[in-house]
Amino acid sequence: MFFRRFSKAARPHSVPDGQRIYAIGDVHGRIDLLDILLAKISDDDASRPAASASLIFLGDLIDRGPASAEVVERVRGLCEGGIARLIKGNHEEAFIEACKGHARGARALISIGGLPTIRSYGISEAEAKAGSFSDMAKLLASQVPRSHIDFLDSGEDQIRIGDYLFVHAGICPGVPFDEQVPDDLRWIRSEFLRSELDHGAMIVHGHTITETVDERPNRIGIDTGAFRTGVLTAMGLEKNQRWFLTATGDGDESLRTIL
Repeated sequence: MFFRRFSKAARPHSVPDGQRIYAIGDVHGRIDLLDILLAKISDDDASRPAASASLIFLGDLIDRGPASAEVVERVRGLCEGGIARLIKGNHEEAFIEACKGHARGARALISIGGLPTIRSYGISEAEAKAGSFSDMAKLLASQVPRSHIDFLDSGEDQIRIGDYLFVHAGICPGVPFDEQVPDDLRWIRSEFLRSELDHGAMIVHGHTITETVDERPNRIGIDTGAFRTGVLTAMGLEKNQRWFLTATGDGDESLRTIL
């Protein structure tokens, strides 16, 4: 099944009747865009026939943008209220390791744009850089609320609903879903992005920035680079229909990295 090529007569992908899903791409500390997008989702949901609506955050709530702590708190509230589910991204992975006191995690966090996140938790850049990575990890462990660490650490690796599989970065082509490893689900890029295989479900992912939604026969990428472009995207799904919503604001083109 995992090595099929596509049939021209392939049926449309769908989610179960009565469900309405909104998948949200990488927020990266942009609470301003997230609040705009949540309002648009609420209006969109209210404009449609009654259905059980839920949100799926595809990971990378944190880093790069200025308000990671606020984003985590907002999404934590939605998840605890039973409205949303969170997938753990590579940025959450590094942050969690750092917050558990590991120097390796602190080093990784800094390398992928973690300083704005550290500042959002009330730690100045001078404080963060005053000692070793081990010191930085200890500082994070003492300053970041345990509720935030536990919430991010509880993020799921993958979510399957109907004909869709939601992940952060992608999957390893040819490997059954239940045998996928977290490292691929959170970090994979070119092998997955280049694959033309029918994976057995439509893969919805973030992690790799594209100028607009990257809609392919076997995957849909919705990371439109919120921290850099000022565009945060969500995809709506109901039965065999899908549509897209965006929130727009100021971006920072000087932040060119895609990690």
